[in-house]
Amino acid sequence: MSGGAHHALELTAPAGDPDSPVHRLDPRAKIVGLVTVTLVAVSAPLSAWPVLAACALALAAVAAPARVPPAALWQRVRVVLPLVIVVGIFLPFVRTGGERWKLGPLTVHEQGLEVLGAVASKATIGALSAALLLATTGFPAVLRGLDALRVPRVFVLITGFTYRYLFVVAAEVGRMRAAVMARGYAPRTMLRSGAMGRVAGALFLRTHARGERVHRAMLARGWSGSMPQLSPLALRAADGAFVAAILIPLVALRVALGVAA
Repeated sequence: MSGGAHHALELTAPAGDPDSPVHRLDPRAKIVGLVTVTLVAVSAPLSAWPVLAACALALAAVAAPARVPPAALWQRVRVVLPLVIVVGIFLPFVRTGGERWKLGPLTVHEQGLEVLGAVASKATIGALSAALLLATTGFPAVLRGLDALRVPRVFVLITGFTYRYLFVVAAEVGRMRAAVMARGYAPRTMLRSGAMGRVAGALFLRTHARGERVHRAMLARGWSGSMPQLSPLALRAADGAFVAAILIPLVALRVALGVAA
């Protein structure tokens, strides 16, 4: 397995204490609870900062008993979060309104800073919610939970097969790259990079052929459109308590602040 594929596998692997009460919860409960945190945070304006603070506290309350270290969460969110912040950092300069401050040749606007703060806080909470879900559940269990929650089967299947065979494709890319480099390919200009287009075409054909072989093998083994499960999912009292402990306070606070505004 290539280094990139191994790194991607680590990002979707569970972290923390696998015997913790959070890890043992039904994946459907964790999906509903953590998606609720994200939706409440996204729906709250920056002026309703207590809602955002409550969402952050809810994530901390989930991570603490699960013993998920901050380093494990950062390893997951650093793939996406910096991209959002880099895009949002231009907002104070292009979003006008409110007071203005000169920063050399540029002008910083108050409304732009407010929008940047809202984007950064909501993106952070959403990314941490997704990272915490994968850290306490694992990707295959998340797919089982999505399927049990009646998420469209096509979406679940495509996501599952992408997860399972992305590492195979990454390994194939690594082998093709090694073969190209072994033949001394080192383009110095864009005019000499045409070989990479041919490599991409070959990769597409190999991936399609592998997919066809895998599909025929699955049909030969009785594939019926869903993955067999060794044990069915079962909701318990702890799962309901987990969802209620997150959903009721956050939704109540969001509604109360919305009415007050």
